[in-house]
Amino acid sequence: MPEEPSRSAAAEAIRRYAPMVYGPTALYSLGQGAILPLLPIIAREFGADLATAALVTAMLVVGQLCGNLPAGWLVSRIGERHTMTAAAVVSLAGIAGMLLSRHLGVLMASVLLIGFCAAAFALARHTFMTTRVPLPLRARALSLLGGSFRLGMFTGPFVAAALLGLFGDESASIWFFGACLVGVGLLVTFGPDPEEKAAHAERTAREQRSAELDPADAEDTGEAVTASIPTAQPTGVFRSIWEHRRVLSRLGLAAASLSAVRAARPAVLPLWGLSIGLDSPTIALVVGVSGALDFALFYASGQVMDRFGRLWAAVPALVLMGGALLALAFTHDLSSATMWFGVFAVVIGVGNGLSSGILLTLGSDVAPKGSPAPFLGAWRTLTDAGGALSPLVVSGLTAAVSLSVATGAIGVVGLLGALAFIRWVPRFVPNPRRDDR
Repeated sequence: MPEEPSRSAAAEAIRRYAPMVYGPTALYSLGQGAILPLLPIIAREFGADLATAALVTAMLVVGQLCGNLPAGWLVSRIGERHTMTAAAVVSLAGIAGMLLSRHLGVLMASVLLIGFCAAAFALARHTFMTTRVPLPLRARALSLLGGSFRLGMFTGPFVAAALLGLFGDESASIWFFGACLVGVGLLVTFGPDPEEKAAHAERTAREQRSAELDPADAEDTGEAVTASIPTAQPTGVFRSIWEHRRVLSRLGLAAASLSAVRAARPAVLPLWGLSIGLDSPTIALVVGVSGALDFALFYASGQVMDRFGRLWAAVPALVLMGGALLALAFTHDLSSATMWFGVFAVVIGVGNGLSSGILLTLGSDVAPKGSPAPFLGAWRTLTDAGGALSPLVVSGLTAAVSLSVATGAIGVVGLLGALAFIRWVPRFVPNPRRDDR
């Protein structure tokens, strides 16, 4: 076990600087969660119809989708910390555009820019966790990262409601997001750098181990000891995609199916409640309970993945979500439709919670060790594309056939995704338990 001391040192450094690892993500997502529910309302004030208001909200996802590949290139060139600082600064330009714009096109461009920067911020933190977290702890660490994001998105709407109550103006939430971005920028720029601390801990552990093996190696040479961060020659984004096309076209598409099923939940459940005649408070309660279960289980997912393997989180999650959506499709006209709606919403929430961090973890597992950022940019593009296409598929099938057919189709995608994970995870993904031994 020659690498165990450095692994323990790196893990201890990450635990010690956990606020710097997870704090910026939670703060950023809190601000984003505060403006997300208000984007359609702001768009309507600009004179947008319902379809255009929905498009304004979608610009955030489109920006993330477009930003993943450039973010992978940027992280591989200037590093995680500088990328996050740049993303926070450029996002402030998007905030200024939202506050000052008087035209719908400027609002859409501002939201697109914020989504673009969100991709850079998320990929930078994902890259750090990939390079620094030991494999036996990786899933738990990344589940906490996913939980930090979910915490902000879960509490953000409540902050927005409080700000609306205090100021009676949607722009208060935009100002709040701007303040969060300033806080993120200050944290990542002037706070302790977890990357440097982890690298220093690893170097110190190696020197101690070397001294124990050969005390002569530990003699003081009079030279300053500095913590170096291992680097590799940056790899181009498109070269990385070509070199890893097999895993991206197989396991990557399976991951995209999970992302698609996840994204269907906020699209399908409110529509289903409306279609069976429920009022808004009841729908909000059911969706809220489903979201609360999703949030409550995020760390359990990491425990399962680290202790038993990635399949034991991915496959049950997809079977639960896919099976629940498929079964829900057959309950629309039943006399007990409301009861089944509540039951399957809970099942979907549990399945979504069990999948927390799985896409981040799988991406880290199969990323190249030397230069992971370009690969992770491609990986996140695939998974974000699955999430972006899912609401469009639901909308199209609902318009062409029915909501039941759309819901069942997404359920089938989830079950097929479970089969794809069973097929490809053992081939491409290392086993953390075997690595421990």
